[in-house]
Amino acid sequence: MKELNFEKALKELEATVEKLEQGNLSLDESLKFFEKGIKLAKFLRKELEKAEKKVEILLKDEEGNISAEPFDMDENDEKPPEDDEEDKEDPDNGGNEPLPF
Repeated sequence: MKELNFEKALKELEATVEKLEQGNLSLDESLKFFEKGIKLAKFLRKELEKAEKKVEILLKDEEGNISAEPFDMDENDEKPPEDDEEDKEDPDNGGNEPLPF
């Protein structure tokens, strides 16, 4: 496979999947594109694993311990920063009184 980085490989995989989904390829062409897609997917998986290892290294504490944290975030994990009650102002009242919530 030619010189690839993650972004190029991902774009190629997306284009390959799109061609396969169109369904106007012969069986031989479909198999070639499928094989290419598998190779790209394996490359992308290896790149993601490398990135994960780098992140783990960066997450090590001063004693060398890694605190395991999931990479995927649930919707519940994505919370906006909490504001102080004083910062909540009603734009309709000129910003002078805090909102009740």
